[in-house]
Amino acid sequence: MNIDHRKLGRELDLFDSDPLIGAGLPFWLPDGAAARYEVESYLHELERRAGYQHVYSPALGKKQMFELSGHWKNFADDMFPPMALGGDELVLRPSLCPHHALIYKSRQRSYRDLPLRIAEIGPMFRAERSGVLGGLSRVRSIQLNDSHIFCPLDQVGSEVADVLRLMGVAHRALGLRPSSFRLSLRGDSGKYAGSDEMWERASALLRQALDDSGVAYEEAPGEAAFYGPKIDIQVQDAAGREWSLSTIQVDFHQPAQFGLEFVAPDGGRERPVMVHRSLAGSMERLFGYLIEAHQGAFPVWYAPVQIAVLPVAAAQLPEASAFCRAAIEAGLRAEVLDDGSIGGRVRIAAGRKIPYVAIVGKREAAENLIALRLRDGRQVPAMPAAEAIALIASAAAESRSGSQAGADVLARP
Repeated sequence: MNIDHRKLGRELDLFDSDPLIGAGLPFWLPDGAAARYEVESYLHELERRAGYQHVYSPALGKKQMFELSGHWKNFADDMFPPMALGGDELVLRPSLCPHHALIYKSRQRSYRDLPLRIAEIGPMFRAERSGVLGGLSRVRSIQLNDSHIFCPLDQVGSEVADVLRLMGVAHRALGLRPSSFRLSLRGDSGKYAGSDEMWERASALLRQALDDSGVAYEEAPGEAAFYGPKIDIQVQDAAGREWSLSTIQVDFHQPAQFGLEFVAPDGGRERPVMVHRSLAGSMERLFGYLIEAHQGAFPVWYAPVQIAVLPVAAAQLPEASAFCRAAIEAGLRAEVLDDGSIGGRVRIAAGRKIPYVAIVGKREAAENLIALRLRDGRQVPAMPAAEAIALIASAAAESRSGSQAGADVLARP
């Protein structure tokens, strides 16, 4: 039976909330923060290896910037009110794209610089109504895994194809199982910016990328962003509701609004296309899904605590503590549990979904051995402490790569 992430996340001490902070503003507890940090670091490194350059940008911007981008006209109902300061009106941003457009514009760009892939895990804010808020799935303060690719028109298809492949890598490592792909198109309302020609061209580029990738998808008129069509990768929550997680969007509108240019091979000026892309969506919505998908038993590489070290008796506490310190020095997340009976502590570790329990008894302490117990209840014969650390590190690395072997590396004879 699946348990809703709002209940399980609190039981596992991953996140919580408080009325004094406000609705839709959850805070991350140490275990949740550890898991989130590991995922953020993984996405950062995956993007770096794929040619992305990471930036930091402020969560505030002038209202004028959002008027220029089109957000104020088309998205103001979902934005917090402006704050008057020194003659300016500052707004908490609802998305990162205007800031990234201005980062592009801050330097002269040549066709030789393109594609330019800018990435950031950055804060943004949505003035969500109280009735739609829930756990981590719908919040007001959001940390988004975001990127914007600036490229000539003839590079859009290959860039979108590369993003789809990169998403597959991230999804496998996270244990993320998409339920469907959706091509979100413009509807009949007047909320969309830009010309018919712009929309037809952008929609055709995304449709071709999906066709070339061979994935089944459905078209959803009326679900596009106001500035362009998008590919939405859907996941289902415990109640069977679908949420958009990963997304790719093609945008001709904002490059024109911000006057973005690059020097073409003939020395003239051309306008880049802006491809919006998120491999995993916001950290909040992502973990809302992951908690439910894994029922709190995260893959080894981003489990909040990877090893619980249990001395059988107080006499073995020094050796257990030394093993814990060695595991931490090796880059693993480990804790000593020494309060209560050994059986009770094993149950506590199991309840916390910790992947490995390292038991240090009288014999293990005397011979520098570790007896390991896996999360599913299997036990591994005692082995040297250094070997146990190496094997757990190997399991973490293999699960981080998306390999199923990581789950069984310690069960091999």
